[in-house]
Amino acid sequence: MNKRPLGRTGLQVSEVSFGTWAIGGSWGQTNEAESLRALDKAMDEGVNFFDTADVYGDGRSERLLARATKGKEDQIHIATKFCRQGDIFAPETYSEQRVRQWCEDSLKRLERDTIDMYQVHCAPFEILKQGAVFEVLDKLKQEGKIRAYGVSVETVEEGLFCLEQSGVDALQIIFNIFRQKPIAELLPRAAERNVGLLVRLPLASGLLTGKFTTDSTFESEDHRNFNRDGAAFNVGETFAGLPFAKGVELASQLGWIAEGRGNMTRAALRWLLDFKEITCVIPGFKNVRQVEDNLGVLDAKPFSAEEQDRLRKFYDEQIHEHIRGAY
Repeated sequence: MNKRPLGRTGLQVSEVSFGTWAIGGSWGQTNEAESLRALDKAMDEGVNFFDTADVYGDGRSERLLARATKGKEDQIHIATKFCRQGDIFAPETYSEQRVRQWCEDSLKRLERDTIDMYQVHCAPFEILKQGAVFEVLDKLKQEGKIRAYGVSVETVEEGLFCLEQSGVDALQIIFNIFRQKPIAELLPRAAERNVGLLVRLPLASGLLTGKFTTDSTFESEDHRNFNRDGAAFNVGETFAGLPFAKGVELASQLGWIAEGRGNMTRAALRWLLDFKEITCVIPGFKNVRQVEDNLGVLDAKPFSAEEQDRLRKFYDEQIHEHIRGAY
């Protein structure tokens, strides 16, 4: 497992790390025992970094991580997120009292003394521009409650703003073959500022596995059912903001990327890891098989310059115009 520096935090994290939204909830039914087996498998294969949030299964994924990493707290790093338990548009949600309480609650569920990376969970741009939340996070860092902090953002504009905040050590961004906008400005600026980049939704909610058809269905509690048109939160968090049928159609034209790389899943992750500015990809998982499949990217060959150009042209000419939501 290759490791990359997480910005200027001093942490070296596995370039394939994992997000735990799926084992927490909102991705259909989960099995606790299987989730724990999958976490163990990832760690056995050298994964040393996991991303979670206090709202994933109402703390479920944080508690699972506590069980899985017991006794390995010094070797396994955890990033969690806050603010979406409250009204994300209300300034009081980001007050010292509220953020401190959420931090303490996460520490309790994670059974840790310090959170390695504490992230603002997709707050509105107006809130970020007010800046008060960064002052609170600076205080928690000084107290040792958190080791570093970052921001999970929805748009390139928000990301560029956060890069100018002196205490921000990492950004979590939506970036994949269907969402290439960060390449032009955000990636080079983050590298310039020595800020880590965590890539969420690297497979566009599963579209880039190539396994879906227009007849594919999802359970009622799966956000790919209830949020496919942005009814619950930013539509960009589901299928990269693409209408489902259009996403399936576009994915069907990308079968060629799997050649020499095992399958589309591994190819899509390899494309991301070819960008040196990226710290790690954080695909989700629900079972051991998915963990193993994602880790198969480590044996996938890099993309050539010609292949990169082909994918860039495909994005510009066929994908970009269909993306909905803040970007």
